[in-house]
Amino acid sequence: MKKVVSFLLLTSFLALSVFAEGQQDGQASFPTKPIKVVVYLAPGGAGDILARKFTDIASKYTDATFVVENKAGAGGIVAMEYVAAGKADGYTLMYMTKSNISKLVTTDSELDPMVFDWISLMQIDPECVITNNKSDIVTWDDVVADAEAKGGNQLWLGPAAGGLDHVTAQNIWKASGIGAKWVPFDSGGKALAGLLGKQGAVYVGNPGETLANPDYSVAAICAEERLPQFPDVPTFKELGVDGLENEIMWRGFAVKRGTDDAIIAWYDDIFEKVTNDPEWKATYEPQGNLLVHKTRDEFNAMVQFDYDAYKAAR
Repeated sequence: MKKVVSFLLLTSFLALSVFAEGQQDGQASFPTKPIKVVVYLAPGGAGDILARKFTDIASKYTDATFVVENKAGAGGIVAMEYVAAGKADGYTLMYMTKSNISKLVTTDSELDPMVFDWISLMQIDPECVITNNKSDIVTWDDVVADAEAKGGNQLWLGPAAGGLDHVTAQNIWKASGIGAKWVPFDSGGKALAGLLGKQGAVYVGNPGETLANPDYSVAAICAEERLPQFPDVPTFKELGVDGLENEIMWRGFAVKRGTDDAIIAWYDDIFEKVTNDPEWKATYEPQGNLLVHKTRDEFNAMVQFDYDAYKAAR
């Protein structure tokens, strides 16, 4: 009888050991199916292009299959709600920017950004004021003079009312003591086209957006120092406008909170390799982007800080 009991106990122990090893092997072999990369913008936008560039470069370092899925709408809220409703299994990776956090607050969304685990911050890009070289308003002094002459009716262009660019514009108006009106477009590309069409005096965005067309000029940039890639562009601080040094756009990726640590470690390795990849650097460093690899603890803290700051400013 004792031999039978001992045999049963040994069999149970071996079965549990095999099961545990199988579980570990399952985690170690992640992924076993395609990974969806959810992008909050329509195909062809700058963020969509970035997400697809990430998947192309990531594919150098893994056999995983990435499938970009565009979920445009409500300044990113549609994409976030989609990911929040899914499983925390690591198979849905979400591309997001600081603008989406601003949008949650300005629309009074009940979605808490910390329902996600913000696992990799990859780019930090200063906000700036862009003008049309073929207009009469090119420099920051021109912008201020025109704004004063129009008594608060100067038009500033950009995407998504309530998004980061809009909030940045409001902060610039406040810091510089001028008044203007925001004209939202469906996308940054359409707003830039509107600037060339002289539908407004200013576009708020990032300096890299001017590289495709010499008719654009960066009048002033939100940074502590001039960017090496744009040495002739003055900072707002140089121009006597203080308090705008931290108006930045960050870009990164998140998964649903609760995703296994082993899976996040797998992603962390991929993000590190992409950040150091020569093709990634050659694509984004000339645009004035600071390329970084900030992992989950620091990135989660940044998102929480930005969310709380936007709420406090309302």
